[in-house]
Amino acid sequence: MALPPKFAGHKLLFVPADSKPPAVAADIPFQPHTLELYLDYVCPFSGKFYRTFFEQVVPKIRQNPTWAQGLQVIFRQQIQPWHPSAVLVHEAALAVLRLAPDKFFDFSAELFRVQHEFFDVNVVNEPRNATYARLAEIAGNVGADEAAVLKLLTIPDKPGPDGGLNVGNGVTADVKLIVKLARFTPVHVTPTVVFDGVVQAGIDSSYTVDQWTEWLEKNIAG
Repeated sequence: MALPPKFAGHKLLFVPADSKPPAVAADIPFQPHTLELYLDYVCPFSGKFYRTFFEQVVPKIRQNPTWAQGLQVIFRQQIQPWHPSAVLVHEAALAVLRLAPDKFFDFSAELFRVQHEFFDVNVVNEPRNATYARLAEIAGNVGADEAAVLKLLTIPDKPGPDGGLNVGNGVTADVKLIVKLARFTPVHVTPTVVFDGVVQAGIDSSYTVDQWTEWLEKNIAG
């Protein structure tokens, strides 16, 4: 599935655009394989998957020229509604994506590191804007503008100009778009891995570094 330009920060490339290998034929442009990772910030299985893939597998990809040149990774934000706080956490990631796209993956890593702080028991008695304030502080810790993130996230406590009460925040439209995109896929559980448009049913949160290495050797050919 295509990635809207406004979400370009969801894409992880391992080599600069100008260092891609030559086309196999003069009239065929080079196109790397695409690995899409559907993850929810408040899903513990997504957290386990993220740590394995981004902390252990990604460095191996960077060190292997064939894999690095032949693969791009797209982080797909998959909000799981049975984790109610997931909407708020994903909103924060979308705010960082808009304001400081180069910090998106740093912020994502930190969100997964502290994801338990946004599990049900830890947010159930907290006002929504207070949760946003905690998320904005995390964004500030990775180099984003904390005040600007919080401004995008904060929900007004007064009706809108037309008297509306569901006024949303500065990233509501972006949330609607990522949800709309997700509804065009068969993805339900998180994590879900899609390779070149095909769901990889055998890959889950328990996939080890050795299994990833074997998979990459098989699927990212030179």
